[in-house]
Amino acid sequence: MPNIPRFHLAMPVDDLAAARRFYGETLGLEQGRSSDTWVDWNLHGHQFVTHLAPARTERVSNPVDGHDVPVPHFGLVLTVEEFQVLAEKLTNAGTKFVIEPYVRFKGEPGEQWTMFLLDPAGNALEFKAFADDSQVFAV
Repeated sequence: MPNIPRFHLAMPVDDLAAARRFYGETLGLEQGRSSDTWVDWNLHGHQFVTHLAPARTERVSNPVDGHDVPVPHFGLVLTVEEFQVLAEKLTNAGTKFVIEPYVRFKGEPGEQWTMFLLDPAGNALEFKAFADDSQVFAV
């Protein structure tokens, strides 16, 4: 594997079996090492770890483009095709979206497809795809 920057992210979950089903089966991530209290996942070449921890408390959100975006959240920037495939897969799996797949900032700099959902522990995930990848950091 080339020496490219990768992130490492650890998120709390309250049920590792539910995390395995969601991240492994629903999202289709490859599972790596694990123990009784954590599981490593391959998130498009990045190390994502679910750690067994107590449930979260209060939810916070910020208004963006007419929607209440959950904070904190994490996710991936995909290609438009990858985004559409994942959105269809999640919809077919009966996923309850926090924000259903839609185009944000249509016709503006940074136009993007986006969707938000929660994992079984309540961690917020965002998946997005830019109409033009050169606009990821557009102002």
